Amino acid sequence: MTRLSVLDLAPITEGSTAGQSFKNSVEIAQLAEKLGYHRYWLAEHHNIPGIASAATSVLLAHVGAQTTKIRIGSGGVMLPNHAPLIIAEQFGTLASLYPGRIDLGLGRAPGTDGLTAQALRRSLNGSVDNFPRDVLELQQYFADPEPGQRVQAVPGAGLKVPLWILGSSLYGAELAAHFGLPYAFASHFAPTDLRLALHIYRQNFKPSKQLEQPYVMAAMNLQAADTRDEAEFIVTSLMQSVLGLARGMPIKLPPPVEGFSEKLGLHEKAAISRFMTYTALGDAQDVKERLREFQSETDTDEIILTAQIFDHRARLHAFEIAAEAMEMLAKPVNS
Repeated sequence: MTRLSVLDLAPITEGSTAGQSFKNSVEIAQLAEKLGYHRYWLAEHHNIPGIASAATSVLLAHVGAQTTKIRIGSGGVMLPNHAPLIIAEQFGTLASLYPGRIDLGLGRAPGTDGLTAQALRRSLNGSVDNFPRDVLELQQYFADPEPGQRVQAVPGAGLKVPLWILGSSLYGAELAAHFGLPYAFASHFAPTDLRLALHIYRQNFKPSKQLEQPYVMAAMNLQAADTRDEAEFIVTSLMQSVLGLARGMPIKLPPPVEGFSEKLGLHEKAAISRFMTYTALGDAQDVKERLREFQSETDTDEIILTAQIFDHRARLHAFEIAAEAMEMLAKPVNS
């Protein structure tokens, strides 16, 4: 059976604060744990007014302290922004606090614009071209220390924190296959190469100490409500956010707007439609069918859902609806 997980972008809504976002994230993680979601991930982004999870490992520590069994991790840490040793120490700390629960998903992009990337790193010498080398370095820090090894991650050494490669293009698929690591595709915002990337990953996968067979997770947007009409109303918050990103002017997640779609031009509708290619929108029955179609199309081992919904209670309920939909899918046809 396909697993279901949560990707939290820790949205900051209009009129709210990062502090409230963190409280909301804890409630999302606690609900996901109660409903049987497999893992809860946070994504690193910078200089985006509507995303509060920039200090990903810090927020994961906060979430971990208020959950008990759900896997928590990064979806992902943008490795070009950091020295691998720092990430090994941070996630070694998390793995020491919450044994057996930590995932380290790694992204090759900076998770921000070029100017902010330079502010993060002070120098762009640590470029995305170093990503494969940095992944290998991280693996070495989490492995058992070798005799005479002068630089070790403390904590981290010997903890074998599982690494994931994240991507929205074919490059990540090739790298994950080469290293024999699980692969997560960001189809919630970059749907174009999904099927080809999964094919490349599976065809070229080389078994490793961490993973014997390919393992795929793919992302979907979730916009679920008790009725289709309500879902089509709440999704207008995501639509507005998408347009802000497309225009190079990211915004806090705004409230939904009645009739928003009717005001859009053709190019705006096309941009939103592309972004939302893989979206589970509607009531429980709609969501069930969309999950079924997505699983049939991708044969993914795991689906990770992200719900950019303005009202926090409505967002919690959307994850309840998705869990219900997945339960319906799991039941025999004649039951």
